[in-house]
Amino acid sequence: MTKPMTELDSVPLFAALSHTQRAAIAGVSRVVTYPPETRLFDEGGLADRCWVVVSGCIVVDAVAPGSGRDRVGVQSIGPGELVGWSWLVPPYRWHFGATVVSPTRAVVVDTAALRDLADEDPSFGYQLALILIDALLNRLQATRIRMLDLSRNPL
Repeated sequence: MTKPMTELDSVPLFAALSHTQRAAIAGVSRVVTYPPETRLFDEGGLADRCWVVVSGCIVVDAVAPGSGRDRVGVQSIGPGELVGWSWLVPPYRWHFGATVVSPTRAVVVDTAALRDLADEDPSFGYQLALILIDALLNRLQATRIRMLDLSRNPL
């Protein structure tokens, strides 16, 4: 079984963190393999973890307005990317859902423990916040491009 540290050392997302800081994240993480069609979380559920994709693909989705419970894919997340932001801000509830669409390995991070680490070491917390903001901005840009594409090419 691969240890989280081995996986995290190879993720560009965490390149700005020191080895000690990556080891702290690895200490509150585990590596998990998911088969296709595994539902990771649903809108409204408790957001108590996040995933760093090592291999495979996860689709983030939202319930389409007026459709009942039909889900619409918002974005595909692949290797080196982070899934799950809702653990950052109380009340820690998912704003989207996510499903594994191909065999996927991911580092699963206990985010309550990660928040504690950030609180104990403000320098680490600041570096972590910068990484997450950068990843969030990239996700926002990708979503913007997707929305523009959908408005030009409706289904």
